[in-house]
Amino acid sequence: MITILEELFVSVTGVQPQAVVKLTGDGSNRAYYRLVSDGVSLIGVAGVSVEENRAFVAVAKAFCECGIDAPRVLAVSDDSLCYLQEDLGDVTLFDRMKQSRDESCFSQPDINALCRVMQLLPDIQYKVARKLDFAVCYPVADFDRRAVMWDLNYFKYCFLKGVGAEFDEKKVEDEFETLAAILLAENGDTFMYRDFQSRNVMWHDERPWFIDFQGGRKGPIYYDVASFVGQARAKYTCEVADIMLDAYIESLSRYREVEKGEFVNTLRYFRIFRLMQNLGAYGFRGLFERKKRFVESIPAAMAQLNELLCKVEDVLPTLCGLMKEIAAMPRFVPDEHEGLVVDVYSFSYRRGIPEDYSGNGGGFVFDCRAIHNPGRYEPYKKLTGMDEPVKKFLEEQSRIADFLENVYALADNMVEDYLRRGFSHIQLCFGCTGGQHRSVYSAEHTAEHIAKKFGVRVNVNHIMQGVKYTLNK
Repeated sequence: MITILEELFVSVTGVQPQAVVKLTGDGSNRAYYRLVSDGVSLIGVAGVSVEENRAFVAVAKAFCECGIDAPRVLAVSDDSLCYLQEDLGDVTLFDRMKQSRDESCFSQPDINALCRVMQLLPDIQYKVARKLDFAVCYPVADFDRRAVMWDLNYFKYCFLKGVGAEFDEKKVEDEFETLAAILLAENGDTFMYRDFQSRNVMWHDERPWFIDFQGGRKGPIYYDVASFVGQARAKYTCEVADIMLDAYIESLSRYREVEKGEFVNTLRYFRIFRLMQNLGAYGFRGLFERKKRFVESIPAAMAQLNELLCKVEDVLPTLCGLMKEIAAMPRFVPDEHEGLVVDVYSFSYRRGIPEDYSGNGGGFVFDCRAIHNPGRYEPYKKLTGMDEPVKKFLEEQSRIADFLENVYALADNMVEDYLRRGFSHIQLCFGCTGGQHRSVYSAEHTAEHIAKKFGVRVNVNHIMQGVKYTLNK
């Protein structure tokens, strides 16, 4: 792919690129590269779908024809899997607002930038729709019932089931149908960007430029408003969100009549839907693919979704109650503790290795099954590694002391290193056949050793016994 991009670069500039640098992706299967030579810098894109690439090229052309700032596509490979586009730099609107987010107080220049984006959105929705042949859109041309149900089921399977929530599937599906009917009642002949958020707006030449619109299609105007105003990680205050909404409605009035109260009521359901879609993506990228940034995005999105669902509890009571239950799960309750936390688990290999909910994947998994098993003998079958007879058996009739000596050496080195580097989490897991004797004993002693030696907070979780406690709270 890089060779093809280099050939495209030569065809556009007449010179070989002096440097090709791969850029960090953002949850996409597309690969991005910066190709540079003699002051010329272009972005190369290597996709995995011809149809998706063709959609991007077509939408980019429509944007430019409508006078909307977007990267021009300069060259496309014969197989349409690679193309070159203008380089708009590295600063997104999201990046520009970092200080405002950190201080929870949006500066007037940042508010003005956000309002400028929202004022341009109606032009994108209406002007692009007049230029674009929706048949080229990928993966579908229209925001229809099938597309709605795809996203709702994405939320169900990748988030609800991903976090282990227990729920009545029929009731949840019934409310999916209710929500879909509300969303589809507002469909229109306008362009729906679909992933309209501050990370997909570059700040270049002191104005916004729009990128990553390859998933666009025909659809209702509310979706993109909900996507932008409700972007969880942007941390917009209610006041800023309302200012942005006013800017959008004022600009929208050039295309259609708008009554703000009615608009906001309908927008609420699109914000709920969009947050469900976000949580589906966060669940897949974070809980299944173990990408930390997506795990970290879950609490903020859930907080927004819960707030919105409470306002329509009479319409979506099951989803409202279910999300409240999920928000109360220990893994999503904010932990104000500062410093290193060590999570120590005992588990049964029959049930699988515990997930690392921190998202960083740091730690060890120790297999205790080579140790002489007291569970084979009748006197110990109903006891656990926390009971004195089992402790005595393991200490006198097995080599568990030698095993733990090696465990301590590894764990101590890791804890010392993590403390020195300012890391926040380590997970240590001990597994045996049933998660009852050897793994419990090992987890107990390792937790006590680390807590005493380093004074850090240690959370102990004996999964098969349902026992949890914390040392050094």
